[in-house]
Amino acid sequence: MQNAAIKSVNDSSLKTGSAQQKKSKKTDRRSNFGKRFLSSCMEFQSPTSRPTRSDVVLNHHPPFPIIRQFLLPPPPLPPPSTVLLPVPFNPSLFFTMDNQRSISLLQFMVDEGLVPSVEEEDKRKSVIRKLKQVVSSWIKKVACLHQLPDHQIAVTSATVLTYGSYGLGVHSSGSDIDALCVAPFFASIAEDFFIVLHDMLKRRPEVSYIHCVKSAKVPLMRFKFEGVSIDLPYARLNVLYVPENVDILNPFFMRNIDDTSWKSLSGVRANKYILHLVPNKEKFQCVLRCLKLWAKRRGVYGTLLGYLGGVHMTVLAAYVFLRHPDATLNALIMHFFQTFAFWPWPTPVMLQEGMLTVVDGIETRSYMPIFLPSSRYEHCHTSITKSTFFRIRSEFLRGHEMTKDILKPDFLWDNVFEPFPYTERYSRFLKICLSSPNHYALVEWVGWVKSRFRGLLLHLEATQGFCDPNPTEYVDSEKTEPNIVFYWGLKSTKNNFLDIDSVKGEFMKIIKNGYEGSPGRMEMAILIASQLPN
Repeated sequence: MQNAAIKSVNDSSLKTGSAQQKKSKKTDRRSNFGKRFLSSCMEFQSPTSRPTRSDVVLNHHPPFPIIRQFLLPPPPLPPPSTVLLPVPFNPSLFFTMDNQRSISLLQFMVDEGLVPSVEEEDKRKSVIRKLKQVVSSWIKKVACLHQLPDHQIAVTSATVLTYGSYGLGVHSSGSDIDALCVAPFFASIAEDFFIVLHDMLKRRPEVSYIHCVKSAKVPLMRFKFEGVSIDLPYARLNVLYVPENVDILNPFFMRNIDDTSWKSLSGVRANKYILHLVPNKEKFQCVLRCLKLWAKRRGVYGTLLGYLGGVHMTVLAAYVFLRHPDATLNALIMHFFQTFAFWPWPTPVMLQEGMLTVVDGIETRSYMPIFLPSSRYEHCHTSITKSTFFRIRSEFLRGHEMTKDILKPDFLWDNVFEPFPYTERYSRFLKICLSSPNHYALVEWVGWVKSRFRGLLLHLEATQGFCDPNPTEYVDSEKTEPNIVFYWGLKSTKNNFLDIDSVKGEFMKIIKNGYEGSPGRMEMAILIASQLPN
C-alpha cells in the first residue's frame, strides 16, 4: 500500500466514523420525509391518462449552417427477454413481483438519500430567489451605464432560469444548481456579465469562491451562494424586457440571437420540452433519479471523462418513458436496459421521429449520437471514445441481464447499483494528481484540465489500446497543497510499456493551448491495484 494517506472524496465506501454519526442524526428527519415520498410515489403505479404535449413549435433555425440529411429508419426492436415463467403462467404472480420490485426500488431511493429534505429544498429556492433579485438590480444598473432612456430603464428586466438536474427536479442532496442568466440585447457578456455582475456578486457576503470560466464552450460564472454551488452561464435575447418565467420554447424569443446565447439556452430548452412531453412528470423524475445513480455507481457518468452526462441520461430515459408511459417503475428500468443494451449504435437516439440531422465534423464520428428534443438541429455533444463506449455498452448489458427475469427470487436492487470494482478489473492504473496553491486556483485548474481529458484518453487508447477513466475524484491528504487525484484503469492490448514522461509532455501541450490563467501542477505515475485507496 502506498505510504501516502489517500482518501476518497466521492466513494461512499470511505465514509469516516464522524460522517456516519452525522448521517445518523439525519435519519429521523429523513424517515418522515421518506414516508411522504413513498406515499406520493405509489400514485405512479396506476396508469395515467394525461396526453403528451404536441403544441410546441420547433421550426426556428439556429445561427449556424444546416446540412439536411435523412435519418435511417427506426432501429429494430431488441430481442425478447429470456424470462423463465412457470407453467402454467400465473399473471397475478407476475404483476405482484413487478409491483414488489417497484416498491423496493422506491424504498432503496429513500435509503440512499436521493431525495433532498424539505429544508434543503427551501434553501435552494431561497438562493434562486435572492439570485434573481441580484440580476434584477444588475440589469437596471447596466441600462443606466448604457444611458438608455428613462422609460426603457423603468421597464427593462432580466431573469434566472434553472435547468439540469435541479430544473428537472431530480437533484440529490448536496448537488449544485445549473442556472442561466437571461438578459436583454444591450447587456454584453464580456463587460456587463463578466465584470459588472461578477463584481456585484463578489461584494455580497453570501457569495464565495466566485470565478469566471470564459474559455468554456458555454462561458459561465461559478460560485457558491450561501454554500450552494451554482454554475451561471449567460444568454441575451433580442428584447428589452425578459419576463421572469420567459417561455424560451417560443420561437419569438429565439430570433436573431448569437451563437453563445443559443448554446446557453439549449439545456434549458431541452429540459422544458422533455417535461412537456412526458405524461407523468413525477414518475419520470423517479426513473431518472435511479438511472443517474446507477450510472454514477457503475462509473459511466461524466461528460468530460468520456461518459454520459445528465442531458444524455435524460434523453435516453425519456425515450423509454414515452414508449411505455403506463409501465411501473420496475418495468421502466427493465425496458431501459433492454432497449439500449441492444441499440444498433451509431443510429442516433431521438425523441421525435423524422427529425433532420446536423452534419457536424465531430458528431458524425460519434459512437453514441443523442439528439436534443427542443430543436430539429441540435445534438448532445459527447466525448465518448472507443474505450468508454465499450464500458457504457457493457453496463447496459449487465443491467439487462440482472433485471430481465421478473420472477428471480433472490433479486436485490443493491446488486444492480453495486459500485464498479476497479481494482478487481484492472491491475495497472494511471494516477493523475492536479494541485494548486489555493482552492480557488485549484477549481479553475481542475476544470480546465478535465475539459481537455479527451485528448489524453485518445492518446492512451492509441498506445495502450484500452483506458477506463474513473470519474471519481480523490484527495491526497499528505500533500500540503489543495489537490485532486484521478485513477484511470489501464488494460494493454498493444504494448505494456508506457512512457509517462512522453504522455505527460504531450498532454501538457494540449492543456497550455489557450489556457489564460496561472497553470497549476500535474503529476503522473503508474500504480498497481494494491497501491490504490481502499
